[in-house]
Amino acid sequence: MRTKKEHLSIEGQEWTEFTLVNDKGVSVSFLDYGGIITSINTPDKNGVFENVVIGYDDYKDYLTDGNYFGALIGRVSGRIENSTFELNGKTYNLPQNEGDHHLHGGPVGLHGVRWQVELVDTATSSSAVLYHTSIDGEAGYPGTVKFKVTYTLNNENQFTIDYEAFSDEDTVLSLTNHSYFNLSGNLKETVLNHNVKMDASQFIELDEALIPTGRLLPVANTVFDFTKGRKIVDGVDSGDPQNKVASDGYDHFFLFDHKEEENVVVSEPNSGRILTVKTNQPAMVLYTANSVGPGLKLKERESEKYLGVCLETQSTPASLKHPGFPSIKLAKDETYRHTTTFTFSTL
Repeated sequence: MRTKKEHLSIEGQEWTEFTLVNDKGVSVSFLDYGGIITSINTPDKNGVFENVVIGYDDYKDYLTDGNYFGALIGRVSGRIENSTFELNGKTYNLPQNEGDHHLHGGPVGLHGVRWQVELVDTATSSSAVLYHTSIDGEAGYPGTVKFKVTYTLNNENQFTIDYEAFSDEDTVLSLTNHSYFNLSGNLKETVLNHNVKMDASQFIELDEALIPTGRLLPVANTVFDFTKGRKIVDGVDSGDPQNKVASDGYDHFFLFDHKEEENVVVSEPNSGRILTVKTNQPAMVLYTANSVGPGLKLKERESEKYLGVCLETQSTPASLKHPGFPSIKLAKDETYRHTTTFTFSTL
């Protein structure tokens, strides 16, 4: 196992790109800016190594990226309705950055900060520990929160993200990573032909502004039923009202049943690549890049709709408005701790 570092000067800022490499040649590259994962190189069924995530060709584009390519998301992932919430009888107002709503921690969330990075290599794994402190009142949130996020790549081609956080006041918190996966390799095709299998029998209904209505819907007999596996194109072509509100795709919160060993399995037939997701998070947002249009210069090609699929393991800010959903409240002196592991293999 080994780690590489490259120092970058981006628009007057000094960044570092780190690359974790295992003994099989699989690698994960990320920036200390936003913890952004810029590339993940894995072999296809013929042993050809290619990048399987979306990343910009010119890194300065990450400074103005509204798609959150590869970034760490927080303090709260997802949309907080009307940019306000109540906690312990007090109302907190957050900055609006998507219409009237607060998305992914606001305009200056964890995706836009410089993280301190500590590297730890062993015989069987390579890790990077990312640290950041968000002060009380930052982006309108209560509590000074100390974050610790660990990226680990091992020789079993498993990439694990461990999230830890500790607040000195009661607060709200839900962290995730916003990588857009494309298992065709080097963005050769869209993800419409990707097959997704998910251990989830319910999802949350969205309104026209992509805000959860509070209604849990069964996936049975709909294109939201991934329990036995289905292609992403099914939802794109379905005409289902819930696919239509998400710009003819998926941008929905699925609650895991936690009955299967793996929460999610994604496969791509031409490359033979398989991505397995295992997490102790209660749920996941499946987002199929419905709002990513043309004109962005990516590492391998220009952007287009449906070029990646996000697997955003998390809890839901809908719990701030509606009962019965996994809570995102974090008590003072309680440790926030969640883990998601992405395993790369082939058919």
